[in-house]
Amino acid sequence: MKSKIKINGLVYGIILSLLFTGYFNGIDSISAQENQVTNYTEYSGKIIDGKTKKPLEFASVVLNNTNISTISNIDGEFSLKVPSNLLDNNLTITYLGFNSKVIPLSKLHSDKNIIKLEESFETLPNVNLTTKDPIFIINKMMDARQQNYFNKPLIMKAFYRESIKKKRSYASLSEAVVDIYKFPYKSNNIDYVKLYKARKSTDYRKIDTLVIKLQGGPYNNLNMDMIKNHNLFFASDIFEIYNFTFDKVISMNNKTVYVINFIQKSSVIEPFYQGKLYIEAQSYGLIKAVFSLNLNNLQKASKYFVKKKPAKADVIPTNTKYIVDYRLNNGKWYFGYSRIELSFKIDWNKKLFNSHYHLTIEMAITDWEENKNNIDIKNKERLKTNIILNDKASGFSDPEFWGEYNVIEPDKSIENAIKKINRQLNR
Repeated sequence: MKSKIKINGLVYGIILSLLFTGYFNGIDSISAQENQVTNYTEYSGKIIDGKTKKPLEFASVVLNNTNISTISNIDGEFSLKVPSNLLDNNLTITYLGFNSKVIPLSKLHSDKNIIKLEESFETLPNVNLTTKDPIFIINKMMDARQQNYFNKPLIMKAFYRESIKKKRSYASLSEAVVDIYKFPYKSNNIDYVKLYKARKSTDYRKIDTLVIKLQGGPYNNLNMDMIKNHNLFFASDIFEIYNFTFDKVISMNNKTVYVINFIQKSSVIEPFYQGKLYIEAQSYGLIKAVFSLNLNNLQKASKYFVKKKPAKADVIPTNTKYIVDYRLNNGKWYFGYSRIELSFKIDWNKKLFNSHYHLTIEMAITDWEENKNNIDIKNKERLKTNIILNDKASGFSDPEFWGEYNVIEPDKSIENAIKKINRQLNR
């Protein structure tokens, strides 16, 4: 095999460092530069299934005729900050399998907006035997990637969040606004990140003397750009590793989308992945992927995540989930959102009970522009790929901390964690 994992660039991505240390509770803030004062209006609300009333998580919210966007959280909630000179625009809300909705900003309140999307039941075109062949579809997707995706350098503004929980309690919560200097999809250059503003709270008293740190930060999410890192995800021997099957046809933005299932072959011993690829039928562009790691071989699977651990402890992954989304702009797709979830347990020698942890990292592109002048930054300003966000960072007590920047709305559990942090700060 030419690379360790296909449909996975994450062998070097998610790395947990488990170390013994003393108790620590750090609160501080990091800001590369001060916010510029800009007038904006913030709109917030909830996106739900119009029939079942269930929240629609990770729905795309885009300000028309701009690159400003956000995504709903797992509770379907969103907020979007719109510059004052763009208040005559419309919002477009999209979700796979549902009809898109365009809403004038003038029709929205500042908060408590309930946006209902209706499931798409439109008659989809018949799919002939050729286009139902998953191998044919995958090959067409790989052949068409250069015309389907932006081949110009971009500067992207993104919001990044990582959290580590022990059972239901947060041991670490980090958030950051970053600039991504993204090279064209045909380029072999590695994308890099500049930190703009960040906050973090860490309370290791909740996890005894064991410190769990995530190495790589936003680079973990960038590694999930399956089109940019196509040699890792879609190498030439991919069909030797996976079985692909045609699942169904769905609709998105009045476009036909093929859903392709994949699962590693039973003859392959190394842990690989299983999940779904969503491929737009007309252009053969990959627009979404959802997958998880095969955990049948726990010993080998754990090596993909753990860089260092105590000698008397085994780290056992119990669940994984990966999501990557692309968004459409003027006929071209671009990397828009990725999320990684990892659950694992620490099995201590000579201890009766195990410790259970859940780690989530997500990043959403909130704005971008073409890097027409090929602006570069010095190496010392770039985040290192092995970055561990500062153990002392936060601005959780400041409700205006993010200023004009768009962020992913915190879900209920994160909101509760922030309230607890603020109570600690006020003592």
